[in-house]
Amino acid sequence: MSVVIRLTKMGKRGERRFRIVVKEKRSKRDGKAIETLGWYEKTETKINKEINRDRIKYWISKGAKASPTVSKLIE
Repeated sequence: MSVVIRLTKMGKRGERRFRIVVKEKRSKRDGKAIETLGWYEKTETKINKEINRDRIKYWISKGAKASPTVSKLIE
């Protein structure tokens, strides 16, 4: 089982919110997640985010790979 850390879309059109989740690589973008690790929201005026870095480090140590977008958010 190949596991990745990536974003899933939430919210309505024009007000996008994203969850940072752990999923199997072959699953759909908005399919069932193994675990939710945080959220990310970008509005016109500011960027809000909450990330559980301990759990991200745990999943990476177990072999999960972060997507390029999530890698940028972690930094």
